[in-house]
Amino acid sequence: MKKGDFQVKQLFPFIACVALFAGLIAPVSAQTGTPGSGEAASTLAADVSIRFLDRVIYYPGNSPSEPVTIQLTITNRSPETIRFKLADDRIFSVDFRALTMKGMQLDHTATWLRKRSSNKHVYFREVSIEPGESFSFSENVKDYLSIAEPGIYVLDCAFYPELKRLSGDLEPVIRSNRLTLEVKPSPVASATRVLPLSPVTAEVLQPLPIPPDQVVSYVLTARQKSRWDQFFLYLDLEQMIARDPARGRRFKQGSERERYELLENYKFDLSQSIVDKDISTIPVDFRIERTSYTENEGEVTVIEWFDYNKFREKKRFTYYLSSRDGIWRVYDYKVDNLGTE
Repeated sequence: MKKGDFQVKQLFPFIACVALFAGLIAPVSAQTGTPGSGEAASTLAADVSIRFLDRVIYYPGNSPSEPVTIQLTITNRSPETIRFKLADDRIFSVDFRALTMKGMQLDHTATWLRKRSSNKHVYFREVSIEPGESFSFSENVKDYLSIAEPGIYVLDCAFYPELKRLSGDLEPVIRSNRLTLEVKPSPVASATRVLPLSPVTAEVLQPLPIPPDQVVSYVLTARQKSRWDQFFLYLDLEQMIARDPARGRRFKQGSERERYELLENYKFDLSQSIVDKDISTIPVDFRIERTSYTENEGEVTVIEWFDYNKFREKKRFTYYLSSRDGIWRVYDYKVDNLGTE
């Protein structure tokens, strides 16, 4: 077995009943690897490490479409087999902690507090790992911590090989390495310094929870009428900027003002056909060919026609969309030339 693979050597068909009493968890020490109050260093000869499963741009809020997914790996560094308990509901086996740059600790979510203070049975299995082998699983940090504001946080994880109770006992714990979690301001908040208005009613334009095919039709119709505010309304401009590595790197590393200026410059370049000329060119006609989508990802294929002096060009556009807080936006596209007519 290669290192990094995991193997469950034994699965015992028993249920452990853990009496959980109401109360708050005592704070843990800020020192990595050091147990906090109400905890004891584990004698389990294992290392616990965490990493970002998919390193993307993270935003505040608790939307299920914007998780902060962490992969947790337990590695046996000893010459003998190690065993530990793993709860079906992982909050009784692991916990996360995030500190601001001022040393303030983020609060746990209401769901976490409710689960950890309830009197319920905790179901678990016993896992064994051979020497040199690892066991991994992933968790969404937002299921544990309330990340309400953008900022830079120091994140670590505590693993409880004998489960985490609220009985006040000294519970064995193994702490992980630390990660730097950067949470960016919401793109909607960044884009509202100048509010887009409807050219018909003069009301503030707000994206609606319409399906992906209607989003694409709205964008293309807005382009046909050269209504740029409507055209930009359903474009995920941050993700489109990130497709250019250099521009994306400047955006990610910039201040809020610099990011706003990059967004405005990108919108101007689009309107002047300096970048992404394919989608900034006006189609004389279009037809939705196919639409498919899951809960958070969508794909819409469109046949578009473009008029030139002596011929008409036909292209197939495939638009890629993602949903955040119920709103679908285009974040990428590709084009296939289908010849002339």
